[in-house]
Amino acid sequence: MAAAAILTLAMAACAQQAAGPATHLKAGDPAPDFTLRDQNNKPVSLADFKGKKNVVLAFYILAFTGG
Repeated sequence: MAAAAILTLAMAACAQQAAGPATHLKAGDPAPDFTLRDQNNKPVSLADFKGKKNVVLAFYILAFTGG
């Protein structure tokens, strides 16, 4: 279930980033904190995992959009 939440976070972060302000992040930079809702509508923050687990953010542009 945690993997599904992380995948949901990654997809939502990609969509949010496309609509949000541009950043100047480079490869290897720490990801900025963000909070999104999981499949149970519970808020989950990237900071919730800091120091506890490794987090992988994967971005699939236009995945699951039918486009």
